[in-house]
Amino acid sequence: MIDKLKALYNRWLEIGEQLNEPTIIADMKRYIKLSKDYKELQPIVDAYKKYTNIVDNLASAKEILYNEKDEEFRNMAKAEFDQLTLDKENLDEEIRVLLLPTDPTDNKNAVMEIRAGTGGDEASLFAGDLYRMYTRFCERKKWKVDLVDYAEGTAGGFKEIIFNVSGDGAYGILKFESGVHRVQRVPQTETQGRVHTSAASVVVLPEADEFDVELKMSDVRKDTFCSSGPGGQSVNTTYSAIRLTHIPSGIVVSCQDEKSQMKNFDKAMSVLRTRLYEQEYKKHLDEMSLKRKTMVSTGDRSAKIRTYNYPQSRITDHRIGLTLYNLAIAMDGDILGLIEALQLAENTERLKEAVE
Repeated sequence: MIDKLKALYNRWLEIGEQLNEPTIIADMKRYIKLSKDYKELQPIVDAYKKYTNIVDNLASAKEILYNEKDEEFRNMAKAEFDQLTLDKENLDEEIRVLLLPTDPTDNKNAVMEIRAGTGGDEASLFAGDLYRMYTRFCERKKWKVDLVDYAEGTAGGFKEIIFNVSGDGAYGILKFESGVHRVQRVPQTETQGRVHTSAASVVVLPEADEFDVELKMSDVRKDTFCSSGPGGQSVNTTYSAIRLTHIPSGIVVSCQDEKSQMKNFDKAMSVLRTRLYEQEYKKHLDEMSLKRKTMVSTGDRSAKIRTYNYPQSRITDHRIGLTLYNLAIAMDGDILGLIEALQLAENTERLKEAVE
């Protein structure tokens, strides 16, 4: 393991030198790729430095134990040796996870789509609740949320809403949310107090940048139309909303959130690149879903991944059999515990794969 850490450390040093070379700086695509590699290697480099420091200190403590005659010094060295041994064991486990092959998309921004499923108006309201949950979660993470497009429900909430999440490692964290989310509660329109079951689907995609997808503007048809919904004087009066159609694939993307046509165009282009990127990326997800139960949601979007039971204040993630009784807190954006449990389960499965 130490040899592998040292090799990665040397690679990190090599990339650092390359990033200062004029030929690399002139090649923007390669420069961005190397910058990402450099950043991704940083946690491993930090672990390597910490590991070598612990190993050196262990050797010093061991030498004192063998050679020192003073009992007080020996006791101090023994206490330090025991603590360093424990630190090394804990760091060994962290490094094993760090050395697992990473998904290159995990560090990307995310594009999220929430759609109301079965349940009529109640499903739209639940889609709105999920959107609020995710925006609150992003606020806690200090991530930026940009609304792209939406269709409001007749009784509130959303029939569909699409938004971008920009932040360090956003996709790697939010990808576990892809799948069908089911809610059990008494709808506002229910007069007899009966619990109804509704659903909404969540899709999380890694945002594709211009280097990930070769998108020719000659293949894209651009249409403008008047935006609808809240937005002030520009609503229904100016053609600021954008609809893009990728002719070869038939993919259609629209954006009406911004008052500026140019800003809507940029957002729509970002989503279009992501949709095209998704076609190739989905093959990778399908392969992963066959191996890991924690990834089944992204491999099969019809999979029921989580149930939100309001009468019992219960939230259950079906992939790992985790049940928590803190529904109100979770719906206010505190879902990091759920996601970390899924990450732990996935890392456990990946470690098993590495051993096998």
